[in-house]
Amino acid sequence: MRELLPRAGGELTAEALVARLGLEAGGRPGLPRVVAIMIASVDGRATIDQTSTKLGHPEDRALLRGLRAAADCVLVGRRTIAAEGYGRLLDGEHRATRVGAGRPEHPLVATVSRSGEVPWGAPVFSAPGVEKQVYVGCPVSVPEGVTATSVEQTSGGPRAALEHLRAIRGVRSVTCEGGPELLRALLADDLVDDLLLTVAPLLVAGPGPTALTGAALDPPARMELRAVGQADDHLFLHYAR
Repeated sequence: MRELLPRAGGELTAEALVARLGLEAGGRPGLPRVVAIMIASVDGRATIDQTSTKLGHPEDRALLRGLRAAADCVLVGRRTIAAEGYGRLLDGEHRATRVGAGRPEHPLVATVSRSGEVPWGAPVFSAPGVEKQVYVGCPVSVPEGVTATSVEQTSGGPRAALEHLRAIRGVRSVTCEGGPELLRALLADDLVDDLLLTVAPLLVAGPGPTALTGAALDPPARMELRAVGQADDHLFLHYAR
């Protein structure tokens, strides 16, 4: 990746960008540090054929894996889990690095579902060695075959989930991978510390989701541009709270 800002012309690896974030420092009092990562087409679409795969680039995938390797928790919406599966979070190299640092092989995977609808059939819920934390707004039953999953009932939405992750699960850093509804809810409650947005050189149109979905934010969330990178025709934008 070629860095355009703030060091024009320099090279920037995904690992270096993640290291710059300083996730080990944690977040604000009572909350973990929240870094959202999203990809969108030039016209703002977040998926092609219901997944983000066709929008991606090798550097984007490296950044995603690097964030997962560095963070204590991956927070993701239930619809994104259903669409993407999350059967394989990290490759062997990243898992070994985490274990070598005295950390679990995989980050905790958390999701929030006020309706209580959870895609229990998604591969992540039967994946061995991956701890899962589910936040729901009503009582739910965990089906047979679901492994290492804790369920917490709360009516407080994403903020309550993040507070629980920090206080009870000891989570200091979270990478949020969407989807658009979850990201909007986090931004509406001023819970996103950093946003890493990849802009794919595609124009998609159609009825698919955009990077944010839901009622307009009032006022709009404003973030500060910290860095811009380029890999081929993909742009990588780092915004901070």
